[in-house]
Amino acid sequence: MTTPTDTDIHVDGAGVVEFTRALVRIPTIFDPSRGLSEEPAAHLVAERMRAFGWAPIVEEVQPGRPNVIAVIEGGLPGPRLLFEGHTDVVTEGSRDEWTVDPFGAEIIDGRLYGRGSADMKSGVAAMIYAARAVELSGPFPGSIIVAALVDEESGMIGVKDFLARGHGEGVDAAIVCEPEENEICCVAKGAIRIGITASGRMAHGAMPQMGVNPNRALAAMVDALDHLEKTVQKTHGADHNLGHTYLTPTVIEAGTRQQHNVIPGRAWLGVDIRTTPTVDHDELVAEIEALASEIGRLHETGMDVELIEERPAVVLDEAHPIAAALHDAHLAVEGTAPVFGGVPGTTDGTILLRDGGIPNVVYGPGPKWIAHQPDEYVEVSDIINKTKVYAKAALTFLSSHSTAESRTP
Repeated sequence: MTTPTDTDIHVDGAGVVEFTRALVRIPTIFDPSRGLSEEPAAHLVAERMRAFGWAPIVEEVQPGRPNVIAVIEGGLPGPRLLFEGHTDVVTEGSRDEWTVDPFGAEIIDGRLYGRGSADMKSGVAAMIYAARAVELSGPFPGSIIVAALVDEESGMIGVKDFLARGHGEGVDAAIVCEPEENEICCVAKGAIRIGITASGRMAHGAMPQMGVNPNRALAAMVDALDHLEKTVQKTHGADHNLGHTYLTPTVIEAGTRQQHNVIPGRAWLGVDIRTTPTVDHDELVAEIEALASEIGRLHETGMDVELIEERPAVVLDEAHPIAAALHDAHLAVEGTAPVFGGVPGTTDGTILLRDGGIPNVVYGPGPKWIAHQPDEYVEVSDIINKTKVYAKAALTFLSSHSTAESRTP
């Protein structure tokens, strides 16, 4: 029995484009108030997998939020490769800011427009059609797992559930199919999300001397975070692929909706921190706690720092077999060498590595900076080309590397 070569792989270009359009037409924002979730897209993915003769596993992570997973066995001994993508999208925002229907999936001048077209319905379609192309090329070594998961845009409960149920066991490497504009991203920033609660004392706005205003403490905290950000940036410098570390205040709340003439008793500050690999998360959180304690003392307020979420930075050697396979496949399909880059945020790949020990790279169709913007788009040609790259890279990785060689400790 012989292993197919990449010349034997034929991708259904028209099929992957139309499937992308079908996915984009489904508004998979998680918004119970609008009756929206990932469920309709998950059913569409499962339907297409069954049409290919696969036996998808559909598992509810939360009611109306199912992961869809299929395993394609190659028939020959070899490693296991995971293709991973998410079915949720962010809100379309104000439709007045769009020049097209955000869920129309219109193709104009070679671009497919719509919310999630790049981030990342095209990546989901491409990985499914790439796995199908490898399967149709004949027996191949090892196996391919295709996972379309929920909730990447929020708490990443989909990938956490995927790993908790054991689907990551024995996986040697993964390709996370996010839009990266021809970059192979072996590094990604870490993330820390912190909530800071300032506790003061309510009073009438006309008699502020009778209360303790927690907003003043939070204002001082925002200023202190700005100074700390500059210190961290000076200490660690800019990472070649990721840039600087940022400490960004994102949300300020004063309990329930307040009246203008009432000093609130409590106020809350949300901070979104994005770190480069040399930043020690524990040390940084300790510095923030020390700042909060000192500001609380100066402003006579209680200051409580809560660590909401912590995700480490991801670093994978560019010579790792999965990165090398993608590099060669991209070169073969696109005719130009890809750039090794970095992910400015975090992806499900962060959790795959942190909780599952699965080495992964992020690479997929679509412009890198178009995600979450009005008039989001992906080039039709890019969908087809990245499907070809995935198929070639999968076959190269599975054919060339044994489990022992590809699995990192």
